[in-house]
Amino acid sequence: MERYWEYVEILRSELVPAMGCTEPIAVAYAGALARRELGKAPERVELTVSGNIIKNVKSVIVPHTGRRRGLRTAVAAGIVCGEAERELEVLADVTPEDLAALDGYLNTAQIEVRRSDAKNPFDIRVRVAAGADTAFVRIAGAHTNVVRVEKNGAASVDRPFADEAAEPSELKKLLTVEKIVEFADTVDLDDVRETLERQIECNMAIAQEGLTGDWGAQIGKILLQSYGDSVWNRAKAYAAAGSDARMNGCERAVIINSGSGNQGITASVPVIVYAAEKGASREELLRALVVSNLVTVHLKAGIGSLSAYCGATSAGAGAGAGISYLYGGRAGEIAHTVVNALAINSGMLCDGAKSSCAAKIASAVEAGLLGWRMNVNDSEFVGGDGIVLKGVENTIAAVSRLASHGMRAADDDIISLMIGEKL
Repeated sequence: MERYWEYVEILRSELVPAMGCTEPIAVAYAGALARRELGKAPERVELTVSGNIIKNVKSVIVPHTGRRRGLRTAVAAGIVCGEAERELEVLADVTPEDLAALDGYLNTAQIEVRRSDAKNPFDIRVRVAAGADTAFVRIAGAHTNVVRVEKNGAASVDRPFADEAAEPSELKKLLTVEKIVEFADTVDLDDVRETLERQIECNMAIAQEGLTGDWGAQIGKILLQSYGDSVWNRAKAYAAAGSDARMNGCERAVIINSGSGNQGITASVPVIVYAAEKGASREELLRALVVSNLVTVHLKAGIGSLSAYCGATSAGAGAGAGISYLYGGRAGEIAHTVVNALAINSGMLCDGAKSSCAAKIASAVEAGLLGWRMNVNDSEFVGGDGIVLKGVENTIAAVSRLASHGMRAADDDIISLMIGEKL
């Protein structure tokens, strides 16, 4: 098909490993880069972050830090323990000795945290100093998008970027539901197998951890205990359990989607659960995961990496699309599944990374599954039903507008409610 390799590249670039919640990890990554550029331990640290970064770091545990939380912990961990070359696995190899050093550093270093005035909802700036030497790192728009690195005022990295919310990349603009299904039907699986097999292994492992360990609000366990062992319930419970573990300090890697581990879990785990129930072949599972992941990327592209709109909504619709494909649905059926799911759950608020994300994931998967079953039973929401427009691509564009523009004031209010005047 036309644009074949572009679709392969989207999967390879979006489905990458991350250790723990990606926003504190991005802060740690910036800290590690700043320390490396400075060439020594900073005595003074100034961390400036956008409100959405504050929102997503405030309540979540920074992985590999012994259940420590917060922005100061995240940037200090990157400085003291981080390996910058590991990017979103920057804290993967922290030792007990590192944690002792981290506590010492937090007690002695001057670490000041400020809120960024940038319009871009994803903005991380770290300025460090030791003696007369200074270094500066800025990440903007996405978790590993390093736009500025300098030492003593001289830049080694200086990339142009928009200070507004990022527009979808030209690559992601190529996605449509029809073309995604065509690609899933025809892709040589050897071109995407390694990426998808890694997603299956990592994301099911953290789901199992969430069901067997004592993590967070234990939403996954509660769903199974309360509503039984049907595949419908297991799909929700396993996905929620992965978030239970991830949001509460589990140190297993997750394969992310659209910059989010929770979205990566939501897009993949329900499809894997349904494939096992159906007795699907490995090829059928992999092709269904192509659909679920690319539909999730497509839905999230126009929204941006961070907003007031819960990204699990997009991933839940993606999961519904993948399950529809697994059971014989193609472009028409999948389009209706996506529209139905978006009509049900669009508008669910993102109030930061924390334990309740697991419950929101369960709700998003429920919407995706209901959207699919509506289509199976010849039921659908049509253009004119609320924000639903005629045609799946028009509905996706409408939801993107709602999430990226219409909910900006809500985002400001959410952040104010969460943090008040203090960071």
